Amino acid sequence: MAVLAGKAVVITGAGQGLGRAFATHAAAEGAAVVVNDVDEPLARQVAEVITLRGGTAVVSPGSVTDPAQAEAMVDTCTAQFGRIDGLVNNAGIRYQAQLGQDDPARMRELIEINVLGTLYCTNAAARRMRTGSIVNLGSVAMVGQPTALAYSASKGAVASITAGAAAELHERGIRVNAVCPIAWTRMAAADTKAVQSGPPETIAPLVTYLLSDRAAKVTGQLVRFANGRLHVVGQTSPKHPVVERVEWDVDAIAEAFEQRLVLEDPAWVRWSP
Repeated sequence: MAVLAGKAVVITGAGQGLGRAFATHAAAEGAAVVVNDVDEPLARQVAEVITLRGGTAVVSPGSVTDPAQAEAMVDTCTAQFGRIDGLVNNAGIRYQAQLGQDDPARMRELIEINVLGTLYCTNAAARRMRTGSIVNLGSVAMVGQPTALAYSASKGAVASITAGAAAELHERGIRVNAVCPIAWTRMAAADTKAVQSGPPETIAPLVTYLLSDRAAKVTGQLVRFANGRLHVVGQTSPKHPVVERVEWDVDAIAEAFEQRLVLEDPAWVRWSP
């Protein structure tokens, strides 16, 4: 039996790239899919492909930066299919810019799509979802990637949204996870790691799994999937030792850093190729 049989899911940014792969794979595994994209013709093409292959899909075009559109996607899902079981917050943008030369308008646009879009859609889905799964699109750029500070900040926010929503929605039976993939897409063209990776279709089975009941015990996780390697990324936590004193001054703090605290390479160094 198809792993998503009987499920109804909303996938944002599904007109191309990863979103298209997620939508077609979910449909092939039995899900009824609401295809969202800011580019309506592309969204309709994906829905037509799904339908021609025997699946079920409808279109809800528009930008995730509009809270009303987030509500409309969920309403479309419940009106057409009677329920909403899953949401994939895939819509996002990325660009490279050196610090000091970035364009504030581009920064704002990226944050509105990547962060506010994720929040708006999650908020709308949580209102109508009884049980189910939300899958966010994260990135290890969240640790801080040079020449991509706005993007890194947005993915750090997505990691926080994932952890917070998972904790809040756990009692309601709604799971929230994030995937941190590398795949060759048009958006990732500036990322040399993505250039060396596989197509979006290689990532789709992971998202389908997280949407399914087979992942019933998986929530609050950041899941890294790149170049055939799958692992969970650790969340922020204290690093031992923890130095305690009754009183602190500059000398005491200097002594702690120089002799007791264990420093490590910044995260962007450890995640570099």
